[in-house]
Amino acid sequence: MWLTGFDVPCLDTIYIDKSIQQHTLIQTISRVNRVYEGKDRGLIVDYIGIKKNMNIALCKYTNYEKEELDDISRAVTIVLDQLEVLDQMFCNFSAKDYYEGSPVEQLNCLNRAVEYVQLTQDLEVRFMAAVKKMKQAFNLCSSSEQFTNTHIEKLHFYQAVRSILFKLTKGNAPDISQMNAKVRKLLDDAIQSDGIEELFETGKHIEVDIFSDEYMARIEKINMPNTKIKALQRLLSYAIEEFRRVNKIKSVEFAERMRAVVDAYNNRRKEGAFANEILDDVANQLADLLHELKAERNSFQDVGIDYEEKAFYDILLAVSKKYAFEYPNDKMIELSKEIRVVVDDKAKYTDWSTKEDIKATLKADLTVLLDKYGSPLSAIDDVYKEVLEQAENFKKYAK
Repeated sequence: MWLTGFDVPCLDTIYIDKSIQQHTLIQTISRVNRVYEGKDRGLIVDYIGIKKNMNIALCKYTNYEKEELDDISRAVTIVLDQLEVLDQMFCNFSAKDYYEGSPVEQLNCLNRAVEYVQLTQDLEVRFMAAVKKMKQAFNLCSSSEQFTNTHIEKLHFYQAVRSILFKLTKGNAPDISQMNAKVRKLLDDAIQSDGIEELFETGKHIEVDIFSDEYMARIEKINMPNTKIKALQRLLSYAIEEFRRVNKIKSVEFAERMRAVVDAYNNRRKEGAFANEILDDVANQLADLLHELKAERNSFQDVGIDYEEKAFYDILLAVSKKYAFEYPNDKMIELSKEIRVVVDDKAKYTDWSTKEDIKATLKADLTVLLDKYGSPLSAIDDVYKEVLEQAENFKKYAK
């Protein structure tokens, strides 16, 4: 029962002293891989040598990509090799303040290192991959006596840099619980000093007003241009995703505009580091987009309709531009209100968006409305498609 069918999340160590193979072996070692507060890994104590059987089972029953599980000596070699690679990447960067400086100097050094890694996209990608590979190997051999204090300090430094950069781009830093207390505190303080800690609550709603002048002022205080760009990109992505809840077509427009700015930025980084004035221009473009999004988010008030009607108004506006016909503004406002009434009437039914008869009735009602307001027949399918998607969007996020 302990080997194959008893789930104890707090279990962190299992001792194996008999031959186990295939799926039974996978089930056995899985006893210690359950997530539990205060637990960062599981330990298999192997008394008889199950490495060969484990390699076979991992390849057969999991998505394990290596041909075989690395042993301790191989893992030590990987760690030392990756440290050498990282040292070469940082040959033009002085980390002396991190190892010898005051807490403030250490914080500033970490921030400068994050900025340094972002000088080119190639450098950033290679750095992130090297630290990840080093940390994965170190997890297998962390108790090895071959590592000196210098090795450990360097590992913590590179991991801290990667963690800050990871937070800027994807979310919570990996393996923070495994860092030593000093580096963890430095990392927390470094992020807080940049004024962007709320950006990193992955999967959680940001409780502050990200459009407030005070919040934007905190972003402006970030004096590292590449880091500032990453922070603005992350913040803008969050704001667009939030806006998508109420206005799909406009959120797509803003997402495409942001992607164009970021793509241009990444393409220039491939060519090498660019001048600070160019980086500042990229940051300003992203900040301007954020301000425009704020204005767009509240624009329904200026039009004199509610936010749901504004979503349908924007659909009509986009389709009219596509097919080069014009609605007088007051006519478009009235039409968006009538579309809202039609949609609400159909959406009151359970699973309305999956029932073909209701969808057909919705399309027929929209056709009558569009014809009433002088819309060309070629636009009807586009309006129906966008209205249906927007209505489903409202229903999805209204829950």
